[in-house]
Amino acid sequence: MDLDQQCPKCKTSKYRNPKLKLLVNICGHKLCLNCVDVLFTRPSAACPECETPLRRSDFRLQQFEDLIVEKEVDIRKRIIKIYNKREEDFSNEPNSLRAYNDYLEEIETIVWNLANNIEVDETNRNVEMYKKENEILIKKNTVKNSREEEFVKSRIEAEGRENEERRAQFANAVKEEEQSKKKEKEALLDDLISSSKSVDEIVASHKPVKKPSLLFKAAESHVFKLNKEEHVPLVIKETAPCYVYKPLEVENFGPKPPVAAVLRSKGYLSNIRSAQVLERAGGYGEEIACERALQEAFSALFT
Repeated sequence: MDLDQQCPKCKTSKYRNPKLKLLVNICGHKLCLNCVDVLFTRPSAACPECETPLRRSDFRLQQFEDLIVEKEVDIRKRIIKIYNKREEDFSNEPNSLRAYNDYLEEIETIVWNLANNIEVDETNRNVEMYKKENEILIKKNTVKNSREEEFVKSRIEAEGRENEERRAQFANAVKEEEQSKKKEKEALLDDLISSSKSVDEIVASHKPVKKPSLLFKAAESHVFKLNKEEHVPLVIKETAPCYVYKPLEVENFGPKPPVAAVLRSKGYLSNIRSAQVLERAGGYGEEIACERALQEAFSALFT
């Protein structure tokens, strides 16, 4: 039996009750939903595991299998609401980036201490002291964060609506295009049955005219709408003179070695291993090896 999926108070497991819901509290201990309802007949009660005073709102559904992770997530959420300074809040300090990194390190130390029961009382006192000293800044940044969250949420909802509209527009375009093709096919069959013209003339008269697809029009209208809403600037390419290649000139302080074009005709490659097929496929040839060896041999002979 998996003890991690068992209520420590009533010993009910998910094996015996597949619908068992385990709730975890702020101190990192868990109880099943029935035990929580029985325990909190009064406004508050103590945790059966560690006697920590709790309220019904301190319990939530268990999301992670590891209770230490659950506890750390709760602690981090609580601490981040208090330690909510931004990087721009340190801009007036001499070494702003270092001060901001030290601030983030302090947050991680607080979360670590509270999650692992290290100097809990002293850490909580420091948190409360910081909360009182920075009350105005905390409220100010809380308002900023809530506005940003609302903005992000509204953008996500707007993008979702746009996606739904685009899917509906494409579905309608596909349906219209299928109906158009069906009508053209029916008109062709009717002419073949009733018309006195030859088959070639009838087929030629029903030859489809090249026109933009309805799907292309739907995509084009969406892109136009997106550019119009997002105010995409028109990109103007600046003209510039074309690049002119100039071969690299290397001073080797010695006699100039023969170029690769004459190595084979002058017999330089007679003592060089022939390149394999796979080597030639990769761009390697015996001329390259010979030319490199001659360059190294002739280099710095005049110094």
